[in-house]
Amino acid sequence: MARRVDANQAQIVQQLRDFGATVLDLHAVGKGCVDILCGYKGKSYPMEIKTLHGKLTDPEKKFYDEWRGNYYIVHDIVEAIQILIDGSED
Repeated sequence: MARRVDANQAQIVQQLRDFGATVLDLHAVGKGCVDILCGYKGKSYPMEIKTLHGKLTDPEKKFYDEWRGNYYIVHDIVEAIQILIDGSED
């Protein structure tokens, strides 16, 4: 079964690329995997994209609970870019 893409994903992906990040689309992987993997200034940011009132599905919750690295849930480009800015300051 194909995974549904959140309505705001294409716009967020394009804006991240315009900001200077690389973006790998992972939404089709399934099994709760994050929607995108974003690279910026030598760091990687796995991001789950949700609409304003979107919730994690059960497989996404399981992935989130079991993932041993960074995991970000973003609802808009402002949140996504803030994550990149904050991460590049480390």
